Amino acid sequence: MAQSGTIKQEGDEFAWDRSFFRMREMQFIKEEGDWRIEQQLTTSHVLMIVKDGQGHFMLNSHRYRLRQNTVYMCSPGDTYGIEIEARSKMFLFKFDVFQRKGSGYECLSDHGECFFPLQGEISVFPADRLISLCDEIYDHWRSADELERFHCQLAFQQLLYYIMKHRSPFPKESRTSLEAAKNYMERYFYENLTIEQLARISNISPKYFVDLFKKTYGMSAMDYLTELRLNKAKRLMAQSDAKLRDIAHQVGYHDEFYFSRKFKKKVGVTPTAYMKSRRRKIAAYTSPITGQLLALKIIPYAAPLHPKWTAYYYKIYRDDISVPLSAYRKNQDWESKVEALSHKRPDVIISTDDLEKMEKVRLEQIAPIFYVPWTEKNWREQLMLTAEFLGEEKEAENWLQMYDRKVKFARQQLKREVGEDTFLVVRISKQHLYAHCNRSILEVFYQDLQMNAAYPKSDAYNEPIALDQLAQIDADRLLLLIRQEEETLAFWNQLQYSLPWQELKAVRHHQVYVLSSDPWVEYSAYAHDRIIDESLKFFSGICPK
Repeated sequence: MAQSGTIKQEGDEFAWDRSFFRMREMQFIKEEGDWRIEQQLTTSHVLMIVKDGQGHFMLNSHRYRLRQNTVYMCSPGDTYGIEIEARSKMFLFKFDVFQRKGSGYECLSDHGECFFPLQGEISVFPADRLISLCDEIYDHWRSADELERFHCQLAFQQLLYYIMKHRSPFPKESRTSLEAAKNYMERYFYENLTIEQLARISNISPKYFVDLFKKTYGMSAMDYLTELRLNKAKRLMAQSDAKLRDIAHQVGYHDEFYFSRKFKKKVGVTPTAYMKSRRRKIAAYTSPITGQLLALKIIPYAAPLHPKWTAYYYKIYRDDISVPLSAYRKNQDWESKVEALSHKRPDVIISTDDLEKMEKVRLEQIAPIFYVPWTEKNWREQLMLTAEFLGEEKEAENWLQMYDRKVKFARQQLKREVGEDTFLVVRISKQHLYAHCNRSILEVFYQDLQMNAAYPKSDAYNEPIALDQLAQIDADRLLLLIRQEEETLAFWNQLQYSLPWQELKAVRHHQVYVLSSDPWVEYSAYAHDRIIDESLKFFSGICPK
């Protein structure tokens, strides 16, 4: 569930009389269908205001249900994402904070400083002028008149003033009745609860209760009840040797087979496999190791987790991984990871072998560690070595057989859809294009699935490429890996409307596909299985379960 946003208190003084704000850009998002911004790193302050409709705002690891009369704020150095539902209208502002230092002004955003006194979800009351101010700013922003665009900056200052003047840490509307039902569910989740019963506790009609609960908490009441039950079941599995039937009964399921199906659908492994994995505290020190362990039906005790850097693992397994570790890909803050593990003391640590010397020394003082050869072995060999270390060779063999069957099926389906079309992966970073092929794309997409490379090479590559070179390569289909940060996204927004880009064959034929870095840049068994799923979805419309 989303946590509340924060308002910095008086001890965190913000010098309003020595500060000014400059709006970088604004966007009026008006979509007929569902729409999203992938979680991305921001170098500016971000302000989101709902005009109409519903959706979610993700700030780092928090997820907020969008509400009217509420603003959502993200600071430099944080990550944010947006999901909005059909027929919604939102305003998105990006701005910098400047503060007087000596004889001049310094942009705090450039240093990633977070002195602005709002963060997260902030209610505004009264909010009668909130949307009219946004409309006024948007009108000025679109004007061709320079003086009107200057007025836009003044109107934005007025918007910030209005928000600060009328901010409130909590919405004015009372949630007491819903909270009563929610608290009852948390206390008596093992009972046979019904919507009618919960609505009576809230003193509202069942239909209104269903709508209000989902709108307030971002999930249905029954989904929340299931989450409560399964989380309690996980704790029982981890702390005792109780039988599966007894655990099912304790959390409110009288049919252990129904409980098992529910558990597998939600968690991704059977209750039996989950209990087995809980007996050993296995730490996955690097992200690819998480993908190898999950292929062995082992949910790690500790692993890198972040809503941007390891989006899939964060979404699915954040409640199951007891010790979240830093997930930055270049491992800049390894000391924080080592510190976290030193306090939690896992039974064993598994890592790729591409670590700093001092990092290895520190890890080896915590627990027995197994290093998986990162460059010398391919992902299949890495999976088998990990399985041998853990005594799970049979599980690895079964998984590889399943994977090969899936590859064979997917290859037939894809060839039927794409024929002899050629593919090129283009990575976009900052204001540069690269012809790109990492190990996963080479071994899974081009070798296992036998897709035709428009830029064929025998090894992975990441080479700068210009638009005229893209035209010469003349790929039938383009796959794009777009770095999720502001400069890159601004460049991409310009690029896709440029004439040279629009004249590319793949663009003209509407055969351009945007890939997510997760799973396409992770070199692991579990990520490769998901690459096949995504390839089928992109090119054949098949959505594997």
